[in-house]
Amino acid sequence: MSMAIVQNALGGPEALEWRDHDPGSPGRGEALLRQTVVGVNLIEIGMRQGAYPGPNPPFVPGFEGVGVVEAVGPGVDQVKVGQRVVYAYPPLGSYAEQRVFPAEFLVPLPDDIDDETAGAVFMKGLTAWMLVERVHPVQAGETILVHAAAGGTGLLMCQWAKALGATVIGTVGTDEKAAVARDHGCDYPVVYTRDNFVDTVREVVGDAGLPVVYDSVGRDTFDRSMACLAPTGTMALYGMASGEPDPYYLMRMGLDKSYFLTRPAVFVYVSRRDWLLQAADRLFGLIRSGDIRVEIQARHPLREAALAHRDVEARRTTGSTILLV
Repeated sequence: MSMAIVQNALGGPEALEWRDHDPGSPGRGEALLRQTVVGVNLIEIGMRQGAYPGPNPPFVPGFEGVGVVEAVGPGVDQVKVGQRVVYAYPPLGSYAEQRVFPAEFLVPLPDDIDDETAGAVFMKGLTAWMLVERVHPVQAGETILVHAAAGGTGLLMCQWAKALGATVIGTVGTDEKAAVARDHGCDYPVVYTRDNFVDTVREVVGDAGLPVVYDSVGRDTFDRSMACLAPTGTMALYGMASGEPDPYYLMRMGLDKSYFLTRPAVFVYVSRRDWLLQAADRLFGLIRSGDIRVEIQARHPLREAALAHRDVEARRTTGSTILLV
């Protein structure tokens, strides 16, 4: 028997409890992991609140973790016992000391990527890869808008886009976060609580508009994000931190705009092992080259997951938050 965080209800961080947990034994195609680091992501907070669909409580939350393979079931050839691995994929259950997980979605960790870095960056890094290299492949010379630019995913996207030769406009909540975003490749950080990012976009690119807006905020930014797009531009709504946007009447776009509107989910973009390994290799390469710096803002023991959730939910953090097992 080991320990895990169990979500016993929908609601606030107090719904997360530290309990005994039986991880079970690996079946066909599965591996048993002894975990070392667990990543904290906004989707887990949204599921706890009921904003995203999830299983009925009680359940062990979490999509992302790092650990060592302790045992494998029949038919597993992707990983070996004793190997360090990272993952960011369903099923839920990463907030645990031990867990069973499908071997198909485990990625072996290179020796030069440590556990904390992997746990802080993997899901957010896969998301950044999806957005800047698949949803809208960013080109050198483009100007893009990244909302929540000082968050875990936002900081990665700013750096990734700069490595691709783009100019980055980013929204942040405070002057302190603006400084962090600027230090990670954001050319024009906008404090959205004080300034209008639409005005900044017009100052930077005039009436031409942007080829893409990456929006993880939702309700508070959606309409203004659409107003920033160039004809045939892409609106990538990949999160809803402020809630679901109001229904959008597509005919408002106008025939002269021909926008693309997408609601991308990273789990779809890494649902094949070859896609997953391609994304991981690209991410690890950018870390290795120094184009991406991984910022770990907070470390908490796994048993303090509720405290970590409170800090992230209150937007008191920049960069990534991890749980140490």
